[in-house]
Amino acid sequence: MGYHLAQRGLAFQLVDGGAEIGGTWRSRWDSLRLFTSGRYDNLPGLPFPAAPNTYPGKNDVADYLQAYAAKFELPVRLSTNVTSLTRGNGTYVAKAGDEALEARQVVIATGPFHAPFIPPVADGLDPGVHQVHSAHYRHPQSVPPGKVLVVGAANSGCQIAQELSATHRVELSAGQRIPAIPQRPLGRDVWAWATALRLDKVTADSRLGQRLAGRDQVIGPGLRRLARRHGIQIRPRAASAAGRTVTFADGSTTEFDAVVWATGFMADHSWIDISDAKDQRGHIRHTRGVTSSPGLYMLGLTWQHTRGSALLGWVGNDAAFLADRIAAANR
Repeated sequence: MGYHLAQRGLAFQLVDGGAEIGGTWRSRWDSLRLFTSGRYDNLPGLPFPAAPNTYPGKNDVADYLQAYAAKFELPVRLSTNVTSLTRGNGTYVAKAGDEALEARQVVIATGPFHAPFIPPVADGLDPGVHQVHSAHYRHPQSVPPGKVLVVGAANSGCQIAQELSATHRVELSAGQRIPAIPQRPLGRDVWAWATALRLDKVTADSRLGQRLAGRDQVIGPGLRRLARRHGIQIRPRAASAAGRTVTFADGSTTEFDAVVWATGFMADHSWIDISDAKDQRGHIRHTRGVTSSPGLYMLGLTWQHTRGSALLGWVGNDAAFLADRIAAANR
């Protein structure tokens, strides 16, 4: 977003609550790798420094973001934690501590993953059972020895379960069966196939886009491969827990020493106190990132416009679209 605003000669400021650019990436688990190859990780104006058919790690992404901001001299203010956003008399006011930042137009680029979600079933577990959300999991050595349950079978859950299986007895609880797509079908990156078939151009408001948006996919080893090659026992949904025992939807039970909750995140826009931008459930209303509050925009949401809206290699397209809207309003 900063790149495109700068290209249009607009005055702007980027604020972030972290102490360093890319800090959120560095905080994820050590072995995390993108499921998009280096060929598809470029932000506009600067190629990602990785071989086209390799899959960068979390620190590679953080380093790239730092280099990106430095190359284009983007005005980034760190350690600026915005706690509220209001609007009055055509001006937005973002509160950050004792400071009030004012602007006629605001882009919220905080992404879709805010508050780690842990289901209520966790409350029944004994305090002696080690519990950690995937947002705070780092490496297998941080999980006590013994039997581990990973709850959630999307990309994060499958990656973490596979890694833990080398040192722990692992079971994986899948609330629903998510289709698995090989990362390199027939020797080509899955995104090479997607771009060749123009699936990356499918929009969220199209009939196909609406179907695809409602279906998550695991890119890489799915449940069958994890069970066959890594000895991971696949369980259905975790229905309840008592002490060290988890009961699953099929009535089976097992005792565990640790649980990793790969159960995703909840969006938290409670700090945005702008009623005309929200629906009755408190969710931000937008069309391709343009909200119903004049001058307020969203960027980096899943299926904001296409499947790639929340991915490095495609988010620049949405940023360019919004930058044009912002520039037009400044004329």
